[in-house]
Amino acid sequence: MIPDRIIEQGTLTTDGVRAAVEVRIPWYRALPASCIAGASLTVDGVAAPAESLRWELNGRTFAFADMVDDTEDWWFPLDSAVLSGDLAVAPDQEHAVDVELTLYIPYIVIGENEVLHIEEQDSKTMTARQEVAA
Repeated sequence: MIPDRIIEQGTLTTDGVRAAVEVRIPWYRALPASCIAGASLTVDGVAAPAESLRWELNGRTFAFADMVDDTEDWWFPLDSAVLSGDLAVAPDQEHAVDVELTLYIPYIVIGENEVLHIEEQDSKTMTARQEVAA
């Protein structure tokens, strides 16, 4: 588990309504999207509403409920995913960013019909960049 490297330093972006940050897997092996059980994004102590959270992986954007059965999309240790949510964040200012991840590790069985589940957290301070509309 590598929790201090979850948030990619310098990747906080905002469009004034949503904030996004790049995250790395806190595990040493790739996991399918179905093993990403959830996340939270907090900036300056304000949490993005859970229903607004989106996960971008391999160029596709998902709500967490959309990933429950997804074994086609994989998160690899060298790849960043993007976690975003509805948060009004001021650009060009420094912000405290917190991310929590909940992952299931399907190949480590810890009980009858139960696999390892990990919860990891990382915090970083960084300046928000204004996202340019495409």
